Amino acid sequence: MGFLDDEEILAAAPRRVFLDIDPGFGQMWKELALADPFRGHDDFVTIAENIGQPGCVVPTCGLPWITTRPPVDLERWCSVNGGERFTTIASWRGPYGPVEYRGRSYGLRVHEFRKFAQLPRLVPGRFEVALEIDGSDHRDVELLEGGGWSLVDPALAAGSTDRYMRYIQGSKAELMIAKEMYVKTQSGWFSDRSACYLASGKPVLAQDTGFTRNYPVGQGLLSFQDVEQAGEGAREICRDQRRHAKAAREIAEEYFDARKVLGQLLAELGVG
Repeated sequence: MGFLDDEEILAAAPRRVFLDIDPGFGQMWKELALADPFRGHDDFVTIAENIGQPGCVVPTCGLPWITTRPPVDLERWCSVNGGERFTTIASWRGPYGPVEYRGRSYGLRVHEFRKFAQLPRLVPGRFEVALEIDGSDHRDVELLEGGGWSLVDPALAAGSTDRYMRYIQGSKAELMIAKEMYVKTQSGWFSDRSACYLASGKPVLAQDTGFTRNYPVGQGLLSFQDVEQAGEGAREICRDQRRHAKAAREIAEEYFDARKVLGQLLAELGVG
């Protein structure tokens, strides 16, 4: 999540909409008086679809949040058959650290991914991650490779928009392991990358962040909370790849079509 604090740039726009695609971090920073990324904005949009609802611990900061979903251009992201690997694209840590908030620590992807290091040993098939990871985390690299993960250079998978699309569309399915912040807060966060997999007819096996309240799961989109559930979900996808691929595309068409998503967002903002 990037945010603007340049007064000149902010002043140049007559209306300023904050788009929060990394929910939990900014809100907790503001509550802890560490930073106020929302200052200088008129409207507040987040992909945390559960914000303000029971069970979601992302603070609202007293702001009137509008919720939205990741939009996908369904004409560009077309369904593609084939693929042999469960894949994903991720940063191990990212540009900032965990947040301590009300007695709990809300961490990064590293803090969840380690729990699933041995998953490839439990399920037949290939598991690959295009992982941005620092050389100082060599022990984690050894942990993942020892567990059966193949690691590839993220620049090869996502160094351009064309590479990004080819990598996703060349996959069997996505295995999405979320940041600890998203898992613990149960905000309903859902990855824009996962939406691209779905639009490509690639099933998504995703760690539960509360998104199961908002999307159908079981066909095309499957959820898990622990390594045993992740293993069963992977086996289920392998048992009937064609059925799950068809369902994946249908979910993208129903829930992530850019025309629907952006049309609704603009309507809620009173634009158009």
